Formats: sequence, structure tokens, C-alpha cells
Amino acid sequence: MRIGLQVPTFTFPGGDERIRPTFGRMARDADQAGLHSFWVMDHFFQIAMVGAADEPMLEAYSALSYAAALTERISLGTMVTGVTYRNPGILVKTVTTLDVLSEGRAWLGIGAAWNEEESRGLGVDFPPVAERFERLEEALRIAHQMWKGDESPFHGKHFGMERPLNSPQAVSRPHPPILIGGGGEKKTLRFVAKYADACNIFDSDGLPHKLDVLREHCEREGRDYADIEKTSLTNIPGEPSVDQCVDTVGRLAERGVDHVIFSQLRGQDLPALLGEVLAQTEKITPAGR
Repeated sequence: MRIGLQVPTFTFPGGDERIRPTFGRMARDADQAGLHSFWVMDHFFQIAMVGAADEPMLEAYSALSYAAALTERISLGTMVTGVTYRNPGILVKTVTTLDVLSEGRAWLGIGAAWNEEESRGLGVDFPPVAERFERLEEALRIAHQMWKGDESPFHGKHFGMERPLNSPQAVSRPHPPILIGGGGEKKTLRFVAKYADACNIFDSDGLPHKLDVLREHCEREGRDYADIEKTSLTNIPGEPSVDQCVDTVGRLAERGVDHVIFSQLRGQDLPALLGEVLAQTEKITPAGR
């Protein structure tokens, strides 16, 4: 069982001047605790379910690059990048850069985007949902092409590239793992089966059904369901204990999850605690493996 940590808020005691040392220490602690992954949200405004829009929010890839310099083993990713936020060719270059400088520890976390408020606020395109999914599929195709070293022109409905050059190439082989966030049954999970190495589905009562749907898409795509890493984002309000976290990991493993990512709520400081959880759950085998 893999355990990860997401840091979704940068509102720390001491104000903005404490963001750098506090975030850096959390990254180091998560690395030293043996956690598998470290994530930040890719948002430009704070999201409503976490706090007010004007609360501190760091740009995701700059934050991950800083974390990469402070860590040695932990993998690093966004949970997740909205496809509308960055040109896909530039996004592949950005994730490749993180992968090279972290010596192969980058993820590409990506989804169809949903936060219209920050997009309108910063002048980022936010087309209708059907077009966002079209863009997502083209971005996934571009990522695979660029990480294969294929420089032939790409001509899509929304993106055109005359020479998708990616030099240097990523350290990860065959490429940084691609994680698609979301549980949409018709498109998102089909894209997971066709293009991704991992999915992320929220911890909810509907999770087992979503994984059944993913399994069906894998069968249609000729993909081995076991090859896809099933991740789930969860949280525990208040002051979580080791036992609470262990129980959460066990429950999600029974549902077929391979990689549990704890989202750290405001006021929590989870790296050391999750290190203890990891020590107790290393031998847990997810159902269906």
C-alpha cells in the first residue's frame, strides 16, 4: 500500500512569511517519513471547499520544484492540473523539467478543469464542458507523443503543433506516470483506461462502483486493469490519530485502492503521523490485486 500527502492550503500560522519554511519542512518531513507521494492542488485561487478565494495559493509547479530541491525520494505531482490552464506542449515541458531535476520523481496529474471563478478572474479560457474533455484527450495524446520523442506535427481540433520537440527527455521510463483525476463514468474513466497510468477517485460510497466502471472500460480498451494504479484522495477532520488513518487505509484497500492520499486540512501537520501509519500498513494488499 502506498501513502501520499496533499497540501491544499498555504494558510499557515505566522502569515505569508511562514509559507516558505513551513511548506519546505512539510515536504522534507514527508520524504523522510517514507511517504510515496507529495501533492499540491493546481489552482490559482483557493477553492471554496478549502477557504476563501483570496487566501494564499502558490503556483503548483513552482512549489513542486522547490519541494524537489529539498527532497530525495518522494514523488511529486499536482492533484490535478486543469487542461485549460496550460498549453499541452508547455505542460509536457514543465512536467519533464520537474522530472529531470527531481531525477525521475514527477507525475502528470491532469483533468478536465472545473473552477470557472479563477479562470474568469485571470483571463484563462474556460470553454463548455464538452470542449474541455476534447482538449483533455488531445493533451493526453500530445503527452504520449512528446514523451515517445515523436516530433511529427500534431493536428487536433483544438491544438496544433508543428514540431513537438521535448529535449531533454524525461528521466522516468517510459514517461512520468499520468494520473487522471475524476470519476466521470463515460469519459474520464474511459480516458484512464486508454491513456493513463493511474486514476484518482474521491473517497466516497460510490468508489467501488467507479472502479467497476473502470474495469469495464479496461476490458473494452484491451487494457489490464491491474496495470492502472488506483488512488483515492481522503481526509480526516480534527486531530486524526494513527489508528484512524490506519482504519482509513484498510477500508480503502478493501475497496481496491492501491495508493491512499491524505489531504491535510487547515491546522493539521500530517507527515510524521503518516510515517507511523505507513509502518503499520506496508503489508496491506488492495482487494483485486
